[in-house]
Amino acid sequence: MAGKPKLYYFDGRGKMESIRWLLAAAGVEFEEEFLETREQYEKLLQGGSLLFQQVPLVEIDGMKMVQTRAILSYIAGKYNLYGKDLKERALIDMYVEGADDLMGFILMFPFLSAEDKEKQHAVIIQKATSRYFPAYEKVLKDHGQDFLVGNNFSWADVRLLEAILMVEEKKSDVLSGFPQLQAFKARISSIPTIKKFLEPGSQRKPVPDDKYVETVRRVLRMYYNVKAN
Repeated sequence: MAGKPKLYYFDGRGKMESIRWLLAAAGVEFEEEFLETREQYEKLLQGGSLLFQQVPLVEIDGMKMVQTRAILSYIAGKYNLYGKDLKERALIDMYVEGADDLMGFILMFPFLSAEDKEKQHAVIIQKATSRYFPAYEKVLKDHGQDFLVGNNFSWADVRLLEAILMVEEKKSDVLSGFPQLQAFKARISSIPTIKKFLEPGSQRKPVPDDKYVETVRRVLRMYYNVKAN
């Protein structure tokens, strides 16, 4: 029997967090090895584990997988979270990429200067409320189903909930004008595997703090300043 997937990343969100979310949604237990030193990172490089010289890295089913999108697609397909046919898969991809675009404005937020954080905060809320959330609100309203695609729980639902919660961390009432998304959030959050992941003590990571930022900068030797979008 295959062992648990093993995740190699920092003890924080970053690009690995969506992988944690998807594994948890599928009810899959996983192990983690946290990168804390440059030496750990170089050992992975020298051992040939990082095909493109970057993390996330996930060991699963005898493979050493890199590239976040490839990892997520594999997990979604393996655990029946990727639709029943090519059309549903295309829709899932479309909705996932929309959420990815929104989350991209948040991903590098912890690495910004105080001045740029203030600017980026406004951008995040503006993009969420004028572009992305209206689109998902319309999808849910138009088809009247509980889930985004095929009325079945999929990767797209997991990704959208993750995005919603990340934006709510920036503005708690951001869904006030989106009743469909409010109901969607409640439904998806109540799915047993998701509910478990949202509980204290799970492997879900908190909002990135200064310690996380310093660790990433040290391990990856990020000595430059990240600019806001």
